Amino acid sequence: MADLTPTPDFPGIRIGKPDAYEDAYADYACRCGQSANATGDGNVKDLVQDYTDNHGPAHRNEGRK
Repeated sequence: MADLTPTPDFPGIRIGKPDAYEDAYADYACRCGQSANATGDGNVKDLVQDYTDNHGPAHRNEGRK
């Protein structure tokens, strides 16, 4: 299986939850150079919100007028 860990050269977000009894995890790397990771359902939810609001999708239209 390929390593899907986000990097500055391959930016994105990765989210996982091994099963219903284990904590969720997530990490992201953004083309702007920021990266973060989180463990635990609530923390992962916050990380996804941060990524959505400030990184990945937020940078999609940068430079376009």
